[in-house]
Amino acid sequence: MARDRSSIVKQSRREGYALHPKAHKALVKRSALPGQNNSARPNIGRGSQYSIQLREKQKVKRLYGLLEKQFRKMMQEANRTPGQSGETLLIMLEQRADNVVYRSGFAPSRRASRQLVTHGHFELNGRRVDIPSIRLVPGDKLTLRARSFKSEYFKNLDDISPAPAEIPSWLKVDRKKVEVSVNALPSRDDAETDINEQLIVEYYSR
Repeated sequence: MARDRSSIVKQSRREGYALHPKAHKALVKRSALPGQNNSARPNIGRGSQYSIQLREKQKVKRLYGLLEKQFRKMMQEANRTPGQSGETLLIMLEQRADNVVYRSGFAPSRRASRQLVTHGHFELNGRRVDIPSIRLVPGDKLTLRARSFKSEYFKNLDDISPAPAEIPSWLKVDRKKVEVSVNALPSRDDAETDINEQLIVEYYSR
């Protein structure tokens, strides 16, 4: 499976946005762009419209851990779906299995949740699943495989990934059983508020 293995901290510095929890401190210490002689971050607001659209696309793509081909195909599907394409795109991203594991509090980051799903620790409706990009719909249930309860990760889950302060309303989580049920489709409000999805729509409509 193709993956972007570049440093998430460098990616965060490039976008000026914390794409991973550990990137927050790094951005405070070093807000400049990665690379040599980048002593200050340019004001992105003064860039061309194309550059602004590109950076927003890159930010969201990296936030959810997709490669360009995957992200483009999802945008094309969102364009074919009735409704506002930008909102539809974000809803599709929120439905991904790795994002559901992350939103449920079973992983400290999306990268970690993607690894958990890829390694086959979860079952979807009773069947083992190892595809992070699979989309969950209302009625689906993601549960931890019985054998995975013995792993050191899940034995120390509360230390590795403490329960979040708030679980999205479209999910019902049983932390003791390490399972999550999808009660409804996510809404635009369930994604990060500081995403301008219209810029992404405009980028791909060029």
